Amino acid sequence: MAHDRYDDDVIAGVLKSTKTIALVGASPNPDRPSNRVMGFLLQRGYRVFPVNPGQAGKQILGQEVYASLADVPEPVDMVDVFRASEYLDSVVDEALALDQPPKVIWAQLGVRDDQAAVKAEAAGIQVIMDRCPAIEYPRLARLLG
Repeated sequence: MAHDRYDDDVIAGVLKSTKTIALVGASPNPDRPSNRVMGFLLQRGYRVFPVNPGQAGKQILGQEVYASLADVPEPVDMVDVFRASEYLDSVVDEALALDQPPKVIWAQLGVRDDQAAVKAEAAGIQVIMDRCPAIEYPRLARLLG
């Protein structure tokens, strides 16, 4: 799939069908985008599992933090990646190693690795890159019902 542009229906479909999210690169710092986006997602009713090895066992926005995707206690629909582009491939590998991989890997604004996307898509995982759900959700509210 080309990742330069996404149809609104594709993004809305992901946001509508997703219920659980592992947020990789979650930060306890309220000034960090990952913290603000996590708060936004929680307010919209998503279950969010923050993933950050340096914060494992602590809490971010009232949610227990996990060291890795493998440590998240239940399967997730989506992995939201707040890591630099050079780490996206390893996040994809980690997701593919799960007993039940996510349906979607969503890479945040500025995060893109086309080879990692090809690998994820070959395994049946939908990939969205260089987008933010906290921007897309309000923009597509009319499609989300």
